[in-house]
Amino acid sequence: MKPIQLSRWGCICLIICSISSMAQFRDPRPVKPPPNIIVFLVDDMGWEDTSVPFWDQLTDRNKRFRTPNMERLAREGVKFTNAYATPVCTPSRVSMITGMNAAHHGVTNWTSPRKDINADAPDPALDTAPWNWNGFSPVQGVPHTVYATPLPALLKTAGYYTIHAGKAHWGAMGTPGANPYNMGFLVNIAGHAAGHPQSYLSEENYGNMPGKATPQAVPDLEEYYGTGTFLTEALTREALKALDEPVRRKQPFYLYLAHYAVHVPLQADKKYIQHYQDMGLDEAEARYASLIEGMDASLGEVMDYLAARKIADNTIIMFMSDNGGLSLVPPRGGTPHTQNLPLRAGKGSVYEGGIREPMLVKWPGVTKAGSTVAQYIMIEDFFPTILEMAGIQLYEAVQTVDGKSFVPLLKNPGQTDSLRTLIWHYPNKWIAEGGPGINYRSALRQGRWKLVYDQQQGYTELYDLVADIGEKQNLSGVYPKKVSALLSLLSEQLQHWNAPMPVLKASGKPLPWPGK
Repeated sequence: MKPIQLSRWGCICLIICSISSMAQFRDPRPVKPPPNIIVFLVDDMGWEDTSVPFWDQLTDRNKRFRTPNMERLAREGVKFTNAYATPVCTPSRVSMITGMNAAHHGVTNWTSPRKDINADAPDPALDTAPWNWNGFSPVQGVPHTVYATPLPALLKTAGYYTIHAGKAHWGAMGTPGANPYNMGFLVNIAGHAAGHPQSYLSEENYGNMPGKATPQAVPDLEEYYGTGTFLTEALTREALKALDEPVRRKQPFYLYLAHYAVHVPLQADKKYIQHYQDMGLDEAEARYASLIEGMDASLGEVMDYLAARKIADNTIIMFMSDNGGLSLVPPRGGTPHTQNLPLRAGKGSVYEGGIREPMLVKWPGVTKAGSTVAQYIMIEDFFPTILEMAGIQLYEAVQTVDGKSFVPLLKNPGQTDSLRTLIWHYPNKWIAEGGPGINYRSALRQGRWKLVYDQQQGYTELYDLVADIGEKQNLSGVYPKKVSALLSLLSEQLQHWNAPMPVLKASGKPLPWPGK
């Protein structure tokens, strides 16, 4: 029997019929556009600097603050009770934009706004570690920087309208990393090389006073000079104005709203400070609380904008802080290193007060309202998570990504992974006087266990964070095998990343790896 043969026109007709037949079975539901994504990043906000409890109980510190919009976001989304960043700001920001752990990217301390300035405090016995003090660079070959592909550039390539507003602080002046436009942002509002504002006050032009401006003077906000508009509010207004363009175009957007609040200088937001003065707080703490409430008001304005434009149902909001709350006195009030209790210490420390953060995520249609995730996550996890949220499965990045997407946790908040290890590495001297867990420390968390390693002394501590969230009881003498196992994990990973280590002045050699 001869095979059936069709003429060319017969073949064409058959193909057309097949396509027509397939069209009848095509899913009739409209294709949902990619979600809008907002990262709302706060500077120096502690785990308890909010009326939202991130512990299993409401504390006296929670009762001090008024953050109704964080409460609103927590009711509508998911709360992470074990979210972590690094002890100080620039390492966290570089980790978020690259997906790399700080020990891997080597930007282990805050970067000076001035190029080629090492921000480490001097030490009599140790020379500085060879860390990347010029920060992050999207361009290869810049000395003392880490070269990587930035997250916003990948989002822009995928069709997102990318907006930066507020604090950048990725790289020093005169390097590509200082400018958010080089990161893939289409809009930049007030972002530059500095890590804090010279002033929050429009009466002081946010620092841009003739003859008085420093590198910390906030750029781009001239229209608000002398208007009585606090910096937090000015940034919020400008960010929302920038959103009008992609909303009009119906183009997905990525807004990175990185407030300078609540970093020093602790200046009063006049709209909110009276309440805290009436509570009897000392002046420093009243100013701090007013900064917190002003930041929360900004979050509310963003959420109200989304609702008014009828885009809230397709917009993800991610709330995070870049390190633990400041606990130095001054500029804070009270007893030093008590501002984050029950957590130990504060900013600059690898103890929980310096690294555990308030984190909230709302993803309409995915996250369950009012849910809680207890699984620990790290700030480098934002990179793969945001790409997955945006539906970007294939991308080209020059770096190896250390972060792990927490999208599965958003879908199933009860998931746990007690074998995952988180690593902190701070081979730097932040402040001369030191403090609990500050200067030359590394740490590792696996499950309930937390190992703290003093690089200079070779001393180890072990804590059970489930039973002892305040890290009061050092169990290293009780569980020596656990210490040995965790120390080996820490040492192997630091060596794998070729992490920078401080250098002994006496010998000119770096300090040994943990356990060596």
